[in-house]
Amino acid sequence: MTTSRLLVVGQGYVGLPLAMRAVEAGYDVVGLDVDEGRVKRLRDGDSFVEDVAPAVVAAALATGRSRITTDPDDAAGFDVAVVTVPTPMRAGRPDLSYIEDAAHAIGPLVTPGSLVVLESTTYPGTTDELFVPILERRSGLTVGRDVAVGYSPERIDPGNRTHTFATTPKIVSGITPSCLDRVDAFYATLVAATVRAGSTRVAELSKLVENTFRHVNVALVNELAMFARDLGIDVWETLDAAATKPFGFMRFSPGPGVGGHCLPIDPSYLSWAVEQRLGRPFRFVELANDVNDHMPSYVVDRLEHALQRRGVRLAEARVLLLGLAYKRNSSDARESPSLAVVELLAARGVDVAVADPHVVEDVVTAVAARRVTLDAEEVAAADAVVLLTDHDAFDGDVVVANARYVLDTRHRWSGDAVEHL
Repeated sequence: MTTSRLLVVGQGYVGLPLAMRAVEAGYDVVGLDVDEGRVKRLRDGDSFVEDVAPAVVAAALATGRSRITTDPDDAAGFDVAVVTVPTPMRAGRPDLSYIEDAAHAIGPLVTPGSLVVLESTTYPGTTDELFVPILERRSGLTVGRDVAVGYSPERIDPGNRTHTFATTPKIVSGITPSCLDRVDAFYATLVAATVRAGSTRVAELSKLVENTFRHVNVALVNELAMFARDLGIDVWETLDAAATKPFGFMRFSPGPGVGGHCLPIDPSYLSWAVEQRLGRPFRFVELANDVNDHMPSYVVDRLEHALQRRGVRLAEARVLLLGLAYKRNSSDARESPSLAVVELLAARGVDVAVADPHVVEDVVTAVAARRVTLDAEEVAAADAVVLLTDHDAFDGDVVVANARYVLDTRHRWSGDAVEHL
């Protein structure tokens, strides 16, 4: 069992599972985050990440080898540092300021023999062109000689109980071959399998390829769902039939749009990088963005037409939305298409109620929407119920038995009053 000191910069959906796994593996772990509320909650043994139970946080604290802080000075003396900070898009451009801030903060703390790994999703070239120069300036050390640096893309899938941080193969890379060896050896203590990439740029691009693949294929079936309905064909039955082919086909399902950090953001990182470096558009990504970004509007249009057929004007309707998270059985509402649907309906003057037992944070305060608990009374009071996220916690029998109309965007329920996307 190792006794090395690990610094994890960022205690969110990526950093917290990593930190908890490292404590379990025997590391002394310092979790650094700028969010004081998040840090206080973790210090109290609570967790805002559904994949990390409060009991896991409490057990880590009880070992005496887990410390959560907002003070960079508490991070001094680390052997390994892993940076897991956000990389959002702002005004169509990648925002790498969090990576820069992290590098500036930990650079003076880097000592000879340290290992520093970037996990934040980004475009190829970020590690060697941006991250490394800041670390070298701030530390006065040379990467590859005095300190090892690498890149290992996160593969966290919120709500996935099968493919966890520890069981999912981890891509590892380094600035030099010796850096790669150090990165590989570190992650081998935490995960079941590592996959060595030939360069940090290969590893950076691999992450973007994984998510662009999903983004493009989700866009394909989303557009197919719209066309199939106009053609009078059941798209869900069509996909079920196609999925019986044992080779050459992978099943993707339509939905109200895409969310999380990965699909709405990562492919755009790749498209931006291609445009900047090569001066050419990444047409597949741009088309997929157009289709998937349009899905919340399509959901609202479908809802409006359904209500019109029932003699109800959308602006005068009471609508119950089920699901704020971007994916099933998750508390992650980042970039969720559900929020776009809420905003579109609120802008039309609709009386909107939303239910989600997983999302505890108030992510709809900026719009006119009420948080409610799903029950027969709420369902019966609504002119329409829209299933946006198919959490197992939602009682379909209650919905189908009491709803006047249901727009099921996930093909979860059936009944006379249920219409599918």
